Amino acid sequence: MIVSSVCLMTACSKGIPDNYTENESLPVIYPDYVDVTVPVNIAPLTFEADMAVEDMAVRFTAGDEVVVCNGLKAQPDIDDWQQLKEQAPDGAIGVEVFGQKDGQWTRYKPFHIYVSPDSIDPYISYRLISPSYVSYEELTISQRCLENYDESVIYDNMLCSTETAGQCINCHSYQQYNPQRMQFHARQNHGGTVIAYDGEVMKVNMKNDSLLSAGVYPAWHPQQKLIAYSTNKTHQTFHTADINKIEVFDDASDLILYDVDRNEVMNIENLKDEMEVFPFWAPDGQTLYYCSAHFVMPDSITDRASEVIGRAFEVKYNLYRRTFDPQTRHFGERQLVFAADSLGKSATLPRISPDGRRLLFTLGEYGVFHIWHHDSDLWMIDLLTGEARAMSELNSPDTESYHSWSSNGRWVIFSSRRDDGNFTRPFIAHIDSEGRGSKPFELPSSDPDQHRRMMKCYNIPEFMKGPVTISPQQFADVLKSDGRPPVKWKTNN
Repeated sequence: MIVSSVCLMTACSKGIPDNYTENESLPVIYPDYVDVTVPVNIAPLTFEADMAVEDMAVRFTAGDEVVVCNGLKAQPDIDDWQQLKEQAPDGAIGVEVFGQKDGQWTRYKPFHIYVSPDSIDPYISYRLISPSYVSYEELTISQRCLENYDESVIYDNMLCSTETAGQCINCHSYQQYNPQRMQFHARQNHGGTVIAYDGEVMKVNMKNDSLLSAGVYPAWHPQQKLIAYSTNKTHQTFHTADINKIEVFDDASDLILYDVDRNEVMNIENLKDEMEVFPFWAPDGQTLYYCSAHFVMPDSITDRASEVIGRAFEVKYNLYRRTFDPQTRHFGERQLVFAADSLGKSATLPRISPDGRRLLFTLGEYGVFHIWHHDSDLWMIDLLTGEARAMSELNSPDTESYHSWSSNGRWVIFSSRRDDGNFTRPFIAHIDSEGRGSKPFELPSSDPDQHRRMMKCYNIPEFMKGPVTISPQQFADVLKSDGRPPVKWKTNN
C-alpha cells in the first residue's frame, strides 16, 4: 500500500474535514507521542495511525501557526516544526487527529506535545545489532543527529570480518560527551581496544598475565586521560523454561585503571569473593561508582561457569563507590551505596547526573546483563538524601536497560523493549529539578514506521556534543595494524 502524506502551512483548517463526529477517546498512534515533553531542538515528531482508519488528518496548532498533515502518516517538515516550537504558547503544541472510516470522519480527543526550553545534546550514538545469538557480525556503531534525522556509521564490523574470521565490536564511550575522545572494543579478528583522542587514533592490546581479560566495560575519567575498566570472564547460556531467552553472565570480574599516555594498567579492586563490574566516575573525577556481587566459589569447583549457571538466581549485585585522588591516583576503601540484595534484587549500570546529585541505575531480579531481563526497571538514588525509588514514570511492563544522561542533566536516554518485547529502541525523557521524569518518547524518525520495519536493536545509546568525524575506514586501518605494545602492569603503591 502506498501512503501519501502532505503537510500544509495555513491560517485556517484547510485539509481538515468539514463534517465529523466527536470521540472522547485519545487517538491510537505510533509512536505514542500523546502529551510527551520534548527538547526545544528536537527533530519533528512524526507518527502514524495505529487504529482501524482508512485515512487521517492531523492539525498541529501553536499560537497563530497551524500545520495540517493529510494521510495515514503525519510528517511535518523541519521548517514547519520549527515554527510551531517557536510559537507554542507556554511550550504547548496542540494536536488534533481526525480519522476516516467507511466515509465517516471522527475527531478524537486532542492532546499536546510540550516543548521544554531545555535543549538536548545534538547527537547520540548506539550499536545496531540483530536480536539473535549467532549472526552478530552484521553490526555497526552508528550516530544520529537529534535535530534532524541524519544517521551515519562510525564503524562497520564487517570491515574487518571475513568468511573464516569474524569480529565483534562493542562498548563505545566518550570522555565528557566529546566525540573526539572516544573508545570502543573489537573482539576476535584484529581484536583490540581502539582509542581516539584529539585526532590521534591508536589500537591498544590490553591483554596481560595479571588481568582476567582485556578491558571490557569502560568509564572515562572526566578530566584525565584515564579509563576505568572491568575485566570479565563472560559467558552466555540459554533458558529452556523462563521468560528470559538468554543469560549473559560473569564467573569472575575485577576493576582496573588504564593510563592512556603511559600505556599501563593498575588494579582498582579484585576481591576474592566479589565480582566487580560497570565502573562510572562522578563528574568531579574524585569518586568511582561500580557494581559488585558477593559470590563464594567452593574450593572444590573447577568449572566456575557451570557453578554460576547453577546458582544464577543467587547472583545479586550491589552498588559501591571508592574515593579517588587524581594527583596520587590512590583509591579509598569501598563504600556501600545501595544494597539491592537486601531487597532480593540486583543493581547494575550506575550513571551519575552531570551535577553529581543523582544516580540512575537498573534493578532486576538477579544477574548482571539486564538488557535480556524483562523485569529490569530504572531506579534513581538522590545522592544528597540517600532516597532510592523506582522511576515509575519512565518504566514499562518490559525491559528498561542501558541509559545515559545528557550533558546538561535534563534528559536521559535509555533502551527499552516496551514496543514488542524483542527489540530494544531508544526512549528519551525529561528530568526536572526535583528528579522527576516526564513520559518517555521514542526516538523520532522521518518515517514513523521505521522502527517497526528495522530488524535491529539499539544498544548502548550515548549522548554526544557533535559527530564523530573519523571515518569507518580509518578505524578499520588502525584495527588491522599491530597497534601499541601490550600494556604494562603497574603494581599499586
